[in-house]
Amino acid sequence: MRFFYAFVTLLIVTFPARAEIAIQEITTPTGINAWLVEEHSLPFTALEIRFQGGTSLDRPGKRGAVNFMVGLLEEGAGEMDARGFAEARESLAASFRFGAYGDAITVSAQFLSENRAEAMQLLHSALTEPRFDDSAIERVRAQIMSHLASRATDPNAIAGETWDRMAYGDHPYGSYRVGTPDSVAALTRDDLVSAFKDALALDRIYVAAVGDITADELSQLLDELFDGLPATGAPLPPRAEFALSGGTTVVPFDTPQSVTMFGHIGIARDDPDFFAAFVLNEVLGGRGSNSRLMQEVREKRGLTYGVGTFLANADLSDTIMGHFSSQNGTMGDAIEVVRNEWAKMAAEGITQEELTAAQTYLTGSYPLRFDGNANIANILASMQMEGLPVDYIATRNDQVMAVTLEDTTRVAKRLYDPDALHFVVVGQPEGVVSN
Repeated sequence: MRFFYAFVTLLIVTFPARAEIAIQEITTPTGINAWLVEEHSLPFTALEIRFQGGTSLDRPGKRGAVNFMVGLLEEGAGEMDARGFAEARESLAASFRFGAYGDAITVSAQFLSENRAEAMQLLHSALTEPRFDDSAIERVRAQIMSHLASRATDPNAIAGETWDRMAYGDHPYGSYRVGTPDSVAALTRDDLVSAFKDALALDRIYVAAVGDITADELSQLLDELFDGLPATGAPLPPRAEFALSGGTTVVPFDTPQSVTMFGHIGIARDDPDFFAAFVLNEVLGGRGSNSRLMQEVREKRGLTYGVGTFLANADLSDTIMGHFSSQNGTMGDAIEVVRNEWAKMAAEGITQEELTAAQTYLTGSYPLRFDGNANIANILASMQMEGLPVDYIATRNDQVMAVTLEDTTRVAKRLYDPDALHFVVVGQPEGVVSN
């Protein structure tokens, strides 16, 4: 593997950071669509695959099954047990990573051109013939249980799970995607096989490849790689209705420092006002120390080490969210400052100077994301899932720069609602009560 990682490091250095990328759209003979960026300077390819649905496809009463199943995809396939699969992957200097998220299962593969065929045969076995051996099931179950036990004492995790439960109720978004100790303990091999059949299907695939591979080669590779997957999977759940109204919820927890998650309903990714909202968020609580919240909460008052906000766009819900921590004695003051800044944004919007600074940062930092085959493949796959056009990379900065001060004033009044803002606080905050 050291030779593989040496190649990756070299590739990151030699692949220039840029946002001018020639993307080819291909359709394989069996009808699989994919985006490809050819880069033949090194004999290496990164392949990124998404299966839409992810852990939201857990069956009723089987929370955590999809995540559990994904954790077993490298634990033996076909005639190879877990050790045999790992040794085969190592011998090919290939890298496979499987992830389970609320809206997607992700598969990231990186391989050398000379081992392409063998690496894809191995990945094909993981995607179509996972073994789900009893020994592997119990090993992965123990890992998940350890993870859940750790989260039970993590204030940030408690805040997130409380927020999700209150915001989305019985929808899959309303519970932790990994499950609970009780739900994971009860999952059987049959449950994992059912989750596999529900989630990995041809009707929900998004694919991107970057590297030393041609369109014809990729087309053949994909048809062979996905041969054997079912045509359709389980239906996707309905859109999640956001149920939280304005107020505060305190979850008592013995800690000298409280943490909070806050927010309300947001704006859809395909909304015409999205880019104005994107710029506004950068001004209010974006990255760096110059955002309004960082200046008001940290720099001027010293109430936190850091505070940030973000547009949280999921497949089935859109929110605007924020997070910070503060000493128990100052959490109430910090919340009040955030509420005031939220109201100020709604009433006044931003200045021309703030707009220009945000646009300069957002457009200048964007090309830095394209710093290697794997990162580019990941971006391209995410673009497809979000329904963005193939020329988005080339037009994105133009859309940021097209936002006017009048746009931000109008959208600020539409987006920011201080009366709807809800705070979930975990800790022992002085003077802060649930209402």
